[in-house]
Order: sequence, then C-alpha cells, then structure tokens
Amino acid sequence: MKQPAIDWQHVLAQHRSWLRTVVLARVREPQAVEEVLQEVALAAVKQQAPLADTEKVAPWLYRLAVLQALLYRRRCGRRRRLVDRYAERMPRGDGGYRPPPLDPLNWLIAEERRALVRRALAQLAGRDAEILLLKYTEGWNYTQVATHLGISHAAVEARLHRARGRLRQELATLEVASAGG
Repeated sequence: MKQPAIDWQHVLAQHRSWLRTVVLARVREPQAVEEVLQEVALAAVKQQAPLADTEKVAPWLYRLAVLQALLYRRRCGRRRRLVDRYAERMPRGDGGYRPPPLDPLNWLIAEERRALVRRALAQLAGRDAEILLLKYTEGWNYTQVATHLGISHAAVEARLHRARGRLRQELATLEVASAGG
C-alpha cells in the first residue's frame, strides 16, 4: 500500500516556529536561522524514502534540524579557520578600526538581565538551551515538547529539571563575575 504524499510546504509552515527555536538554540546566531531552516526544508523535500508514520514528522524534523544546525556550525568553523590562516599571513597595519567599548551606564536594568540570561544560555549545551527555549519562548507544555522531540514525558521533565539547574549555575557564575569584575 502506497503512503500518501506529504505536503511539505504545509508541514514545514506548521512546524516552522518551534524549528526556528531549535535551530537558534543550536547555532546561536540569529542571522543564520533562516539559512539553516532552508537547508532543513530542502533536506525534507529531497528525502527519498517516504515516512512510514506521518505522526512522527515532528521528531523526524527535529532530528533533521539538529543535523543541519551541526553541519552549519561545522561550515562556519572551517570558514573561520580559513580566515584566521589568511589573516596570519597578512601584514599588520597601524591598529585599524576598533569599535568603542560598550557603556553599561546607558543600559536599562531589564536589558542587563536579558543580556545576562542570553550569556548564560550561550554557556549551556545545545540540548539544554533548546529545551528551555521551547518551554519558555514557545510556551509549550511537557507533552508538546515530548511529542515534537520524540522523547517521553519523563525525559522532558528530567531534561528541563537539569537544564534549569545548569542555567541557575551559569547565572550565579555570571552574576558573581560581573559583580567582582
């Protein structure tokens, strides 16, 4: 019995919001999210074997998004190493342009807190940042997270518990470092 064709345009549009969050948590560069999502869409459409169970599209897309994010980071690392090697060969000028240092007195307290949370999230492992962002920026409950990531409800609870603890540790470390330095 032949499986019905999947309308990828509709499926990808339906899952775009949370996939964006997953990709952002993995690549940590807002400007790169669209590029990686395009790679995810291309890979989904190019697949040769149809999915046997259309109920498992979300976990499959999740794994595809993680893979494409990893490939993107690998490409960026290669590009960065190439630029670094080129820069080492170039003669140094008379200092060049340096951006002015940021003035923390002009920041609002709310912006400082957001920046602190962003920094702490950047220190977390991709899986921890990803599950926290899905829970708190997408507003998903445990069942929705479990369904989309293809894991059990108990695994979501455990991962969120550990991720919150790690985030608290990172925030405490950053607050101590910023207060002392």
